[in-house]
Amino acid sequence: MPNKSLWSREETLAALHVYLLLPFGQLHQRHPLIKQVASWLGRTPGSVAMKLANIASLDADITSTGRTGLGGASAQDRKIWSEFMDLPALMTQDAARAFDQLAEGNNAPTAIDVVDEVPEVAEGKTRTATVQVRVNQARFRKQVLANYDSACCISGLAHPRLLIASHIVPWSDDAGNRLNPRNGLCLSALHDKAYDAGLLTVLPDYRVRVSKGLNTTKADAFLSATLTAFDGQPIRVPSRFKPDPELLEKHATRFGFV
Repeated sequence: MPNKSLWSREETLAALHVYLLLPFGQLHQRHPLIKQVASWLGRTPGSVAMKLANIASLDADITSTGRTGLGGASAQDRKIWSEFMDLPALMTQDAARAFDQLAEGNNAPTAIDVVDEVPEVAEGKTRTATVQVRVNQARFRKQVLANYDSACCISGLAHPRLLIASHIVPWSDDAGNRLNPRNGLCLSALHDKAYDAGLLTVLPDYRVRVSKGLNTTKADAFLSATLTAFDGQPIRVPSRFKPDPELLEKHATRFGFV
């Protein structure tokens, strides 16, 4: 009989997927997703929460702020985290795949981790390419909102229904970075629209730069308060997985800011 105290690589990857979806403050045994994964693995919710806390202990974005995980990270935990740091896009995909395989092996509904974002999946409909895209988009949104504590990094707006998980490099332009949490900005719907249109950018040093065209627009109190007032201001840097400066530079270069 296998030793359940030992985690396989696939189990640890599935745990990494959960870690990427949940804010640090929700890594506890009472969380429904953690309880669900525990039942699939034949482990206690406490043991799964402990695994997530061990992963957190390796996350410099967490430990640098004085928050701590646990000190029991295994050699395998460290190896997988190192791989994730080197190749975040690839490892995010591998972690999602491991989670999906674990769910399917337990006859669980598809995309149970984001069923609230993709309700039709819970109805048992066939997984199609279109549904998979929606699942991946929902997972990316969940990651980004978790990283930015569900607040716009420019304005501070904190109403989830008005927030967008915006890709720095668009979904259609870079398949490899579609699920990379460092390719995301949490923006209000207005700032997301302006970002996609190249009316503003976030520079590699995490400062907002507004298009000169907007800065020279005739007096408009709303425009000034919501967009041009943020020119030169720093964004609210996320609690985990800071935006990749190279990806930020690509956006800024594309629209002529640098």
